[in-house]
Amino acid sequence: MPRRQQPTARQERLGAELRKLREAAGLKGREAAALLGTDSAQMSQIEAGTAGVSEERVRRLAAQYACTDEALVEALVGMATDRTRGWWEEYRGQLPTPFMDLPELEHHADYRWDVEFLHVPGLLQTADYARSLFAYVNPEFPTSDVERWVEHRMKRRVIIERADPVPYEAVVHEAALRIRVGDRTAAQAQLARVLELSEAEHVTVRVIPFDLDDFGGAGSAMVYAGGPVPRLDTVVRDGPSGPVFIDAEAQLSRYRTLFRRVEAVSLDPDRSRDFIHRLAKEM
Repeated sequence: MPRRQQPTARQERLGAELRKLREAAGLKGREAAALLGTDSAQMSQIEAGTAGVSEERVRRLAAQYACTDEALVEALVGMATDRTRGWWEEYRGQLPTPFMDLPELEHHADYRWDVEFLHVPGLLQTADYARSLFAYVNPEFPTSDVERWVEHRMKRRVIIERADPVPYEAVVHEAALRIRVGDRTAAQAQLARVLELSEAEHVTVRVIPFDLDDFGGAGSAMVYAGGPVPRLDTVVRDGPSGPVFIDAEAQLSRYRTLFRRVEAVSLDPDRSRDFIHRLAKEM
């Protein structure tokens, strides 16, 4: 297989997981390469995601690494054999690479959790809200660039709008719902959109009100994408140059705990809908 110049985050994750299994087995790269009848350079490329790996090789490595987690092995085989070229590929070369990796991650997610404090979560945004947000944050962008970003964000909503939607839960702080990103009409339309989506069986929206006592979790904003097994979950956080993907097991455990903590103190879905209704009337 030809070497990949720009592996996707999913391809890099497959390689990283194979490397973790090798290291847990106490084998060096050259020893693993010998098991495949290849060399250390090829093995390094597989573990870096710059070279593909077949189903047969994934299974052979898993057996040699004494990996008995059948669900994990099947998930890794699925990643190795996946040939999906999704809608996001049309934006390659137009938007930064991490913004190709994000919809690919969402496409393959088994479930999705969001925690937001300053903005309505992207999957719940209207086009007008997203447009005002991108234009404000990037005032140097020409209108055509802003529209490209808006279009990309709107297409990402497919995971909760398609025939087989991803189960989705969002915990949103009152601040995000009150801040007017755009004018009053746009703000009202945005709240109406959140309410509309919250009625879907696969969507849960919870609100953290301002008057909650003893709340110190405002720094725990996140996107949490559930994988086919917990080990393949991914957390996405905003970084200086775009989304940052987190997959270390200790960090995943920490963010699961953080999500459960903010979920526990938020209003239940029915009270959250009532709360948003009241906000909409105040706008």
